[in-house]
Amino acid sequence: MTESQLQNTHMPVQDKHAPAMHRSDRVTAILDRLAYGGTVDVATAARELGVSVATIRRDLTLLDDQNLLVRTRGGAVGRDIAYELPVRYRDNHGRAAKQAIARMALRALAPGRHVVAVNGGTTTSEVARLLATRTELTVVTNALNIAGILVNRPKVKLVVTGGVARSNSYEMVGPWAETIVGRFNVDTAFIGIDGISAASGLSTHDEVEAHTNAVIIGRAQRVVVVADGSKIGRTHLAHVVGLDAIDQLVTDSSADPAELQAIAAQGVAVRIAEPARR
Repeated sequence: MTESQLQNTHMPVQDKHAPAMHRSDRVTAILDRLAYGGTVDVATAARELGVSVATIRRDLTLLDDQNLLVRTRGGAVGRDIAYELPVRYRDNHGRAAKQAIARMALRALAPGRHVVAVNGGTTTSEVARLLATRTELTVVTNALNIAGILVNRPKVKLVVTGGVARSNSYEMVGPWAETIVGRFNVDTAFIGIDGISAASGLSTHDEVEAHTNAVIIGRAQRVVVVADGSKIGRTHLAHVVGLDAIDQLVTDSSADPAELQAIAAQGVAVRIAEPARR
């Protein structure tokens, strides 16, 4: 792969004076390239991302172990699949925008007693960190990472659903999770999603996870989707619910304005969050 080909596929060029990229950002850049059916050359990727050849080789080996690519001599090629980057690599990517989304989403949650549901994801993790500062909340979650944030907060009653754990999303899914969720009347559900579009509603990579999330949404009086701009206009394998099940979408300014307008036209209140200025 030539340097011009690499640039044409939007792999970011790392400033040689900037700190080395976090692994989550490198992995995202690599998989973005491969998602278009291309290849990655170790030496070129190392130069463009500002890290050593050995570092890129370790990244590629790790992704190969997770069946997200196929190693070749001198690089890697993509698998013919839709990539779902594991949460542990996505957690720091675009975090300022996700924190801003979480702050705006929580504005409408008045003080006092509430039953709140939170599913898995990196943006919902930021929502959970803010919920941890509240009192008189019961939080129902099917996500191990959300439970980990809230488990040591004595003023928050935490209910974890159980179920079969998905390693990519840390969500527990299936009949066990859905049975527990079905026993609660939820005031507000904060939902993270892989894709939301005017044409297809909410969607995700896994059909079992999609069904469990639909059950969570169905138990809530009010549903707030929290999704950064990269999720807007995306449609994935498994349909979750239509936009008629959603009350509010909170996203950031990187989202496609035309798509947001089309979503709002279907009755969803759209809110744009801006990261705090330093």
